[in-house]
Amino acid sequence: MKNILTKTSAGKKGDNVRSDCYFEIELTNSGGIKLDIKSKVASMYGDSIKNQLNEMCKFFGLKNANILIEDNGALPFVIAARFELAVKKLFPDLNKEFLLPINKNNLTGTTKERLRRSRLYLPGNESKFFMNAGLHKPDGIILDLEDSVAYSEKEAAQLLVRNALRSVDFYGAERMVRINQLPRGLDDLKFIVPHNVHVILIPKCESAQQVIDVENEVNRLKEENSIENEIYLMPIIESALGIIKAYEIASASKNNCALTIGLEDYTADLGTQRTLEGKESFYARSMIVNAAKAAGIQAIDTVFSDVADMEGLKQSVIEAKSLGFEGKGCIHPRQVPVVHNGFAPTSEEIEKAKKIVLAFEEAEKKGIGVVSLGSKMIDAPVVKRAQKTIQLAILNNLMNESWKLK
Repeated sequence: MKNILTKTSAGKKGDNVRSDCYFEIELTNSGGIKLDIKSKVASMYGDSIKNQLNEMCKFFGLKNANILIEDNGALPFVIAARFELAVKKLFPDLNKEFLLPINKNNLTGTTKERLRRSRLYLPGNESKFFMNAGLHKPDGIILDLEDSVAYSEKEAAQLLVRNALRSVDFYGAERMVRINQLPRGLDDLKFIVPHNVHVILIPKCESAQQVIDVENEVNRLKEENSIENEIYLMPIIESALGIIKAYEIASASKNNCALTIGLEDYTADLGTQRTLEGKESFYARSMIVNAAKAAGIQAIDTVFSDVADMEGLKQSVIEAKSLGFEGKGCIHPRQVPVVHNGFAPTSEEIEKAKKIVLAFEEAEKKGIGVVSLGSKMIDAPVVKRAQKTIQLAILNNLMNESWKLK
């Protein structure tokens, strides 16, 4: 006979916990709802916490229970996620979701061509990082459900990420979620697709079919929940097999916006060590760039894992740019400005590009197909590269100006 729980807990507690909370719920036969609220912010928010818990008890049909909350400054979306998990541990078959309103500042879409110089990873079960992440001005914020979340915390992370997508103001950053490795990752989608996500990262991708499987489930959930906004996909290649199938993966879906690589897992798969010099990954990174460009999507480089080595990061970005990458992963906010500066066209590159475009336009007016600038011959491919440099400079300026307005 299956054991029926009458008492459970959820959340985080301890002296080092901040912006989070811990719940204990014990079901009783009578006596109604008894709340024991121990909060560091009780003088300011005690009544609102009490009202939220009473509202959630009513929503989930709890009538008799002793409820303890140890609160260390958790915001309502965190309290809601932790409480919902505790309730669902008691009632595993409960299908109801307690959804807070969507933050009006997040009611924005995205585009396939959007600038993705930086993407900042945040562990999906660490709410303390969520609120201020957008202030660091990354192009994208990744709420991670995969490697940064312990197995025992996977369910908690699903609820926290769902609530964060709805409630947290990310200040214009593209909202991304890295799901778990398939097939488990398909279950993650119901917690993110209906809740205001822009890009879904598919980890350890090794075939086009995995991309198609995610796309099909995304489309099913969009139809089921009447979601109209575009949701893009970013496969992450992290194995030798994935590298061999890079173009197949990159071209698997019209909703792919970028292709990226994870070098920690890739080098482990090769049985070698990841080095700062990067000779062991040159082939793989070149394959990512070529596959992405052939498929007409962005090529995004791996993360730089030493958060203290800013000079090393700068050189890594310069190398990535020279290989054809358009962005890089970040695991600490201090990496974001270095990445942005590294991928932005230099003033010399911009001036050179302007001269090339102007010279070519003048030649076209005269009916000349090829023209020289100094000792260099200018033809269509050179002009195309110059036009892209100017376009990138404009996008960088627009992104920077948009941040100034926030």
